[in-house]
Amino acid sequence: MIYINHNSALKQLKNIVDSSFNKTTNYMPESFNTQQSYAFELLKKRILLEEIVEESVAFNKRLNWEETNKNLKLVNTVEELIEVFKIRSDVYTDIGYQDEFPDTIEGLNFDKFDKNAAILFYTSNSQITGTTRLIFDSNNKLPSESKFSFDNVRNQYPTIGELSRLIVGNETKGLNLEFKYLMQGIHTIFMHNKIDITLLAIIKEHYKLYTKFGGNEIIQEVNDYGKLGHDVYILSWNPSLASNFFKRAFLS
Repeated sequence: MIYINHNSALKQLKNIVDSSFNKTTNYMPESFNTQQSYAFELLKKRILLEEIVEESVAFNKRLNWEETNKNLKLVNTVEELIEVFKIRSDVYTDIGYQDEFPDTIEGLNFDKFDKNAAILFYTSNSQITGTTRLIFDSNNKLPSESKFSFDNVRNQYPTIGELSRLIVGNETKGLNLEFKYLMQGIHTIFMHNKIDITLLAIIKEHYKLYTKFGGNEIIQEVNDYGKLGHDVYILSWNPSLASNFFKRAFLS
C-alpha cells in the first residue's frame, strides 16, 4: 500500500477531489459520468483511509502502554492497523453486522473514531484473532451518540471514552483468551492514561457478565440498537473500581 504520510499533501489532494467530485462532462455519455463519480468516490475513501491510518498510529504511539503479554499489543504500525481493519470486516460480515457497521472500503472496516482510539489486538500463531478499541472523546464525539447523548456524562467527568469494536475471531463458550486479554488491555489503557470513565453498549443478554466487573452502571436502555436487531444497555464503567472477580479472571 502506498502510504501518504505528509499532512499538507493529503489535504491538498482532498481539496482537489472535493472540488472535482460533483463536476460532470456534458459532452460525454452518462455512463462515463457515472464511472467518473464512482472513481472519485473510491479516491475519497482512499484519502480518508490514509488520513485515519496516519492519525491513528500517531495517537497510539503517544499513549502510555505497559506490555505484559507478548500476544496482546497496542497498534504501532500501519500494517498492524490494516490487519485490524480486515478482521473487523471479516467478523462483522460473518455475524451480519455490516448493515450497522459497514465497511468504508470493501474488506476494511474503519471510521473517523479510529483517529482518537487506543486500538488493541490479540494474536495467536502470528494471526490477529481479536481486537477492540477505547475511543477518547474528541470533536467527533463518540459512536453511540448517534443513538444517545453523553452530554450529561461529560458534565460529571472531565474525560470520557467509549469501548467499541470488540471483535473475537473464533467465538467459544466461556471466557476465551481473546476476550480476557483485550479487557485486560482496556484496563491498562484506562489506568495509565488520562481518562475518567468509559462507556459501552452491550447486548442485554451479556449484562450478567458485566455486572461482575465492578464499577459499572446502566445509564440508558436502547431498544433495537440501530440495524442490529438487539436491545442494548449503555453502561458506564470505571475500571479502577474493578471487582475481585475481574482481577482474578482478567488481570491474573
